[in-house]
Amino acid sequence: MEKVKVLYVEDEPNLGQIVYDSLLLKGFDIVWETDGAQVMSKFHDFAPDICVLDIMLPNVDGYQLCEHIRSKFPNLPIIFLTAKTETHDLVKGFEAGGTDYIRKPFSIEELVIRIENQLKIHGSNQNANTSNESKNELDEIKLGTYTYFPKRYELITPSKTINLSNREGELLKKLTEMGSKVVERKDILMQVWGDDSFFNSRNLDVYIKKLRNYFGEDENIEIQTLRGRGYLFLVK
Repeated sequence: MEKVKVLYVEDEPNLGQIVYDSLLLKGFDIVWETDGAQVMSKFHDFAPDICVLDIMLPNVDGYQLCEHIRSKFPNLPIIFLTAKTETHDLVKGFEAGGTDYIRKPFSIEELVIRIENQLKIHGSNQNANTSNESKNELDEIKLGTYTYFPKRYELITPSKTINLSNREGELLKKLTEMGSKVVERKDILMQVWGDDSFFNSRNLDVYIKKLRNYFGEDENIEIQTLRGRGYLFLVK
């Protein structure tokens, strides 16, 4: 079985060595980089399945690095490791494109579980996309002046094309497949994120904000929040 490839970015040498050695022993193929400015060059030869990023890095911090990675690889899972504990730091990480967030100090067991969970979520979504090719899934969905291509996570706006991340695409599919019915918040968290934890709930808030921004060119499109229940995707 092919090993999972992890691109690990951490400038603290003692922690970095511990994590690097531990993941190697657990069967991962891992590349460890200490300088944020050097990370993108690793993608040409290594092609990671997942990235694990510290936030406080020399030259290019984790937030900037995540945004750059996300722009090039929209479906790649990215886990932040950080000593930052404030909620706004967590939200900033998700807004940059992170898909999970682990606070330091952490155990190697927790990191491995988080990596496996991220790969399961993204892998199952990709498998679902493949299996749906022969089913009755629409090739395109008209949403006001927008066109959404759910099979390739592409949103055509009146002025540009947006390549959605895996999770943005899955969330938009979930919202639009219900028509004018309420989409329960818990259902979204369980089906798109895999659980309804507090951190994933905050992550969902960030992604809803992103989708609202994407649809900002059409005033007749609205994603309504129904507090305590979920969301309505409306095209007036």
